[in-house]
Amino acid sequence: MTDLKTAKKRLGALKEELNGLSSLSADSRDPVELDQQSVGRLSRMDAMQQQAMSNATEQKRKNDLIRIEAAERRLRDGDYGNCDECGEEIPDGRLAIDPMAEMCVGCAR
Repeated sequence: MTDLKTAKKRLGALKEELNGLSSLSADSRDPVELDQQSVGRLSRMDAMQQQAMSNATEQKRKNDLIRIEAAERRLRDGDYGNCDECGEEIPDGRLAIDPMAEMCVGCAR
């Protein structure tokens, strides 16, 4: 049986970490200057690639925050730790690896 208090703490810590990382990386998602006088063509292309990777990472963070909020909702509703598909209990080992898991391994396949 899942320890709900521990799950709530872990989800809260994950949420704080993701929000902190998002704040730290905000500058790397800013638009890239296209002034060729200040930056060469290859440097500008590299900066644009870095920006794209930062944007993709930020999108993953946002998706994880949505999953955390859904897990917190399941905690409040008393459904945390139960598979959304089959209703069976999700093993504690799976929740230890991914506290946001919505499905058991069998249904997730």
